Amino acid sequence: MTTNVSTFSSVDQVNRIRQNKIIKELTDKDVSLLLEDPLENDMVLNMGPQHPATHGVLRVLLRLDGETVIKCVPELGYLHRGYEKLAENMTFHEFIPHTDRMDYLSPLANNVAYTLAVDNSLGIEAPPRAQWIRTLVCELARISSHLMALGSTALDIGALTLFLWTFTERENLYDIFELICGARFTTSYSRIGGVANDIDEATFAKLKKWLSEFPAKMIKFDKLVARNRIFIDRLAGVGVIDGDTCIKLGLTGPVIRGSGIARDLRRDNPYLIYDQLDFDVITEPYGDVWSRYMVRYKEINESLKMVHQILDKMPQGEVRLNKPQMVLPKKQEVYTKMEDLINDFMLINFGASPEPGETYTAVEGSKGELGFFIVSDGTGHPWKMKIRSSSTANLQGLSYMAEGSMIADVVAIIGSIDPIMGEADK
Repeated sequence: MTTNVSTFSSVDQVNRIRQNKIIKELTDKDVSLLLEDPLENDMVLNMGPQHPATHGVLRVLLRLDGETVIKCVPELGYLHRGYEKLAENMTFHEFIPHTDRMDYLSPLANNVAYTLAVDNSLGIEAPPRAQWIRTLVCELARISSHLMALGSTALDIGALTLFLWTFTERENLYDIFELICGARFTTSYSRIGGVANDIDEATFAKLKKWLSEFPAKMIKFDKLVARNRIFIDRLAGVGVIDGDTCIKLGLTGPVIRGSGIARDLRRDNPYLIYDQLDFDVITEPYGDVWSRYMVRYKEINESLKMVHQILDKMPQGEVRLNKPQMVLPKKQEVYTKMEDLINDFMLINFGASPEPGETYTAVEGSKGELGFFIVSDGTGHPWKMKIRSSSTANLQGLSYMAEGSMIADVVAIIGSIDPIMGEADK
């Protein structure tokens, strides 16, 4: 795919494509006629569940009139993971590695969301440095996830180069993740009451070097596709959903912000240290695939801005709360103090025990609101846990986005939602 900067470089031209998009509108009478005699007038087609364009194990049942989608039914549940029930049969600490496997493109943020929920359930708060580090890894995870979303959206419509470039930058981020916690993909870095370990200066130095080089790569991404006629024509005016419908369906993240709704929990319900950071909530007004793509692109720049602020303001201090009855003590303390050895034994075998009651904690994940509803009966494992995954909620909008579009547009629409089925089939 070649770049045509001279002829496609303005928002007006993008809007012209959006306005000229031909979308067949069916009246209720037309639809009823099609449904009365489906064998003669339309065709039922299965997309997935084993299909690379469905971003995992997602089945999409389509009813077509020619190449126009007149009905779309997404079907989840092919992974059968049962994470919520698993959580009820293990201690709070034991469940941390399972959060890596939910949205596996953003494991660091999943770790933070879950441990923050447990902290709230226990009524404790991580030390200041731990909160800054948690925020840092959340924004790095957001950048990594959005890079994959940009690349896979381009790949879904045939633009392979951008996918390779974004994947290369994610690999550079994985090198930094490995220095932070010893793992690249399944991190398990956050802990109840803090994080597993501090970040050394050598890692910060490598992160700063990457931050100095990455903005030039973003400009390169933009020049390749964001003003390319074919790319814009495939995205603009496709998969439109308005803000009111997003609200009614409970859609969050870049999907609802791409429809003009400035909903972001980092600003609307601040947690960790987001109230101390300067950032903008990115919105786009048109609610199409192009808007959702541009929201993610611009949010990467906002995350870069926040990472710079965090590195400049990072305080010194402990990275894990010193409360051995609820938080795992340091190994040095376990090996040298009998009381900490006993506490470690009790926490590992029986878990920390919140007071009976229920809490709900939500964060702004890379794909939208990620929440954990924990019901405690006073034991070391949750009596009930409900995970509010953004992929599950956002896929509810697929039917509204796809119906009336062409069958080739369904692939781009799914990419713009950016679902991860490991999180959806929790």
